[in-house]
Amino acid sequence: MEFIILILAGVLFATAIYNLLQKQLLRLVIGSVLLSHGAHLFILTMGELKRGRPPILTDGVENYTDPLPQALILTSIVISFGITSLLLVLAYRTANENETDNMEQLRGNDNE
Repeated sequence: MEFIILILAGVLFATAIYNLLQKQLLRLVIGSVLLSHGAHLFILTMGELKRGRPPILTDGVENYTDPLPQALILTSIVISFGITSLLLVLAYRTANENETDNMEQLRGNDNE
C-alpha cells in the first residue's frame, strides 16, 4: 500500500515540475497545487500507514498511530489552499492588466 502511494506522490511531483516549467500562468498555479498534494502524500507515507490503531495512547494499547503527520498535513492543506487562492487572484489580475498569460510576453521576450 505504501509503495503505491509513493509512486502516486512521484507522479504528482513529476507532473508538478512539468507544469511549473510551462509558459502559461494557470499551468504554474496547477503545478504548485500538484506539488503540495504530492508533498501531503509523501508526508503521510513517511508517517507509516497503520490501520485500525488508535491515534493516542490509552491504557492497554501498545501499538498506536502517530498523530503528528496527520496534524502537519491538515495544517499544510489549509496553507496551500490560501496560497492557491492568492496565486489564482494574482494570475487573474496579471492576465487582465497585461492582456496575456504567457510568461515570455510578460518578461518582455517575444521569442515564440
